[in-house]
Amino acid sequence: MTTKDKIVNAAEALFAEHGFEQTSLRQITSEAGVNLASVNYHFGSKKALIQAVMARYLSRFMPALARQLQSLENYQQVTSRAVFDCFRQPLMALTDVSRQGPANFLRLLGFAYSEIQGHLRKYTMTEFGTVIEQLLQWLHRANPQLSDAELFWRLHFILGATVFAQVSSQALIEIAAADFDEQVDPEHIIDKLIPFIAGGLDSSAAG
Repeated sequence: MTTKDKIVNAAEALFAEHGFEQTSLRQITSEAGVNLASVNYHFGSKKALIQAVMARYLSRFMPALARQLQSLENYQQVTSRAVFDCFRQPLMALTDVSRQGPANFLRLLGFAYSEIQGHLRKYTMTEFGTVIEQLLQWLHRANPQLSDAELFWRLHFILGATVFAQVSSQALIEIAAADFDEQVDPEHIIDKLIPFIAGGLDSSAAG
């Protein structure tokens, strides 16, 4: 494994656990077993390192999501459920990045929003803005009753629910087994989550 890979792997693990703001470069270099000069050489700044961590996931997730969204052209009537179903395969394929790929990616997205990482939003829109615009167009098409502002609020609530489900996945799995004798794996949590978030988006506009 290269020094650069060691740094990115260490940064990802620490960012996913503690967030971007609460993770220092000193913690990352200690975890990776490298010196600060190595981080500066390969990335130049903490912001660039954050972008590199996210790029590993976004470079796989966004093109896969775009392909799934394109398949919606075959639907006579598009629903929120159909749009959110497009996320399932791209999310689960992130295990190719790391074993905890889907959960880590969603945690990182949650921190990106909660900690207001403006540089990361700019990077994402620059690199993958067309996919995000495509997604919003499909959601508008499925929910013409919602204004742009209402859609904004609901999508951020949906992100919160999704991040919580992933962060708490092990606890949810254990509770389901102990209280309901139900055997659930992380992929099934996504299956249970999608109808919930689709229903939340579909409901009538708030008064």
